[in-house]
Amino acid sequence: MEENGEEKLIAAVRHIAKTLGRTETMAEDILQVFSAFDGRFSLDKLSSDRPLPRRPSPADSPAAGTAVAGGGGATAGGREADDPRPPLERTIRTLDRQISRFVASDRLIWSDKADAAAFLEAVTDLLATIHDLESPSGPADKSLLDRADDLLQRCMLRLEEEFRAILDRPDGCAAAGGISTPPSEDSDSDGADEGEDHVPVAAPVNDYNLVIDALPASSIADLHTIARHMVDAGFGRECAEAYGVSRRGFVDESIARLGLRPRAADEVQATPWADLEDEIARWVKAAKMAFLILVPSERRLCDRVFASLHPFADLAFAAACRPAAAGLLCFADAIAAGPREPERLFRLVDMYEALHDVLPELDHLLSEQYSATLRTEVAAAHRALGAAIQGIFIELENLIRRDPAKAAVPGGGLHPITRYVMNYLRAACAFRRTLEEVMEEDATGVAIPPDPHHPSSSSLSLQVAWIMDVLQSNLEAKSKVYPEPPLSFIFLMNNGRYMTQKARDSELGALLGEDWIRRQMAMVRRWGNDYQRATWTKVVAVLRMDGIGGAAASSSAAAGKVMRERLRMFNTYVEDIWKVQAGWVVVDEQLRTELRLAVGALVLPVYRNFVARLRQAGEVGRQMDRHLKYSVEDVETRINELFKGGPRR
Repeated sequence: MEENGEEKLIAAVRHIAKTLGRTETMAEDILQVFSAFDGRFSLDKLSSDRPLPRRPSPADSPAAGTAVAGGGGATAGGREADDPRPPLERTIRTLDRQISRFVASDRLIWSDKADAAAFLEAVTDLLATIHDLESPSGPADKSLLDRADDLLQRCMLRLEEEFRAILDRPDGCAAAGGISTPPSEDSDSDGADEGEDHVPVAAPVNDYNLVIDALPASSIADLHTIARHMVDAGFGRECAEAYGVSRRGFVDESIARLGLRPRAADEVQATPWADLEDEIARWVKAAKMAFLILVPSERRLCDRVFASLHPFADLAFAAACRPAAAGLLCFADAIAAGPREPERLFRLVDMYEALHDVLPELDHLLSEQYSATLRTEVAAAHRALGAAIQGIFIELENLIRRDPAKAAVPGGGLHPITRYVMNYLRAACAFRRTLEEVMEEDATGVAIPPDPHHPSSSSLSLQVAWIMDVLQSNLEAKSKVYPEPPLSFIFLMNNGRYMTQKARDSELGALLGEDWIRRQMAMVRRWGNDYQRATWTKVVAVLRMDGIGGAAASSSAAAGKVMRERLRMFNTYVEDIWKVQAGWVVVDEQLRTELRLAVGALVLPVYRNFVARLRQAGEVGRQMDRHLKYSVEDVETRINELFKGGPRR
């Protein structure tokens, strides 16, 4: 009785639709309204008394096609068998009803595997029907084709929604966008037993001690099925772009969790360098994570989702990864385009090395149509950083040249420019391998041919040697500021010795070579000899006995007088030296000892001989205590007090 009542109700609904619907389309719309109003009025019940069988292939007979559209021969009671409309029109009408039920659903289709299979089957049937309509042997019905295309568009929009939902739903990843806890040392679960279907996808990280999360194999299979249907329908680009939009947020968030945010170039260049240094340190970590973890993970995932669907795998991969990568590279370009201040070198080297390390890994990952551009951009940023490093060395030369030769360093000590340049170059040579690579390339990345005059020298060694020459010239100019020539030699000795000591037993010395070190040591010795000649030659000359022997032979009194006068001159000279040079300094202790010994070897034997001759000079010798102000020991003590840099006692 209840079943008869439902049949009567359905019959009444059909009658209303037939009476009010002036056209087939209007009647179908009325049935659609009833279907949405009451679950008992499903389109299947309203249009037929049995489920809709699968649409036959184009090779089936027209009779079979009619059976599909009408729901089967005798069971349908001949209702649709007598339908005068063409079979393809009846098929599209039936597919429209079936597909509309899925498209209008608020529930995810892929939450039910049976619904997903039925929907994809309907989409496949629709594609086959469109193929029949577009076939040269098919009916030329533009309105019917437009209707089918509109239905296909609705299908693709819903498939795209489902595609995004599978990518974004919380159960799509093992850790729902978080970071997996690294296994403990005694844990047996090291990932070695994960199957081939376990595809790693980079999760947001704070360091590299991580376990990469993955999309389940079932989700990847669903994504691939949807992607294949969208590509078959001519919507491969839309599917790839949908993938890119969804995964792009994941990649961007992963980078952001390392403390980086996209910034315009002018904003970067306006930021104080002290703040940029911290940001560069974070950038180096982010670049390594992005190009060594995220990019390979996304590439592998794309290749699984879009398997055999080239070039859409590469398009989806580029859409997902390129924006975040472009942000990283924009920051690198902004840093490379900034001022060539020497203190920026070491952070630029860090950035250069980071990109240098990832480039080989990207050669096979970024080799296809859409991703190759990203590989080119990474290489361009790498070259820009290299050019900036080269520019910093040029700026270092200019900085040395511009350093004024006005204020003299007290006591002829070590000049700050010498200390700065030598410590800077010594620190820079810790990156010798990287710097040699940078210097060997021009702005386009092409290797620079070796210097024909120095075939065995690298570009870096020539650059550093040139900087040393510029520094030496600058120091010689500064030495002329001193009014006393001997002090200028002390100044050159101090700075020359410091240059030698900093270069020796280091990468800097290996870069400059033993010949440079020997030449530098020879110059220091020459300046020491110049100091002795400028200061002590006249002291030694006044003590020489040349000519005194003849005077003594004729008159011992005359000889004594000459010797007293020379002794007085000696005392005056050495007192002036001690007074003037009391504040002079020789910084290096070994050099200070060597210089004192050299002065003592020059002065003391002559003075000792003079004192001995003076004792033998008759009356003068007997009154020697009145005339001899400084003993040999006193002179030696005074010499050993030189070059300390403090006031004379």
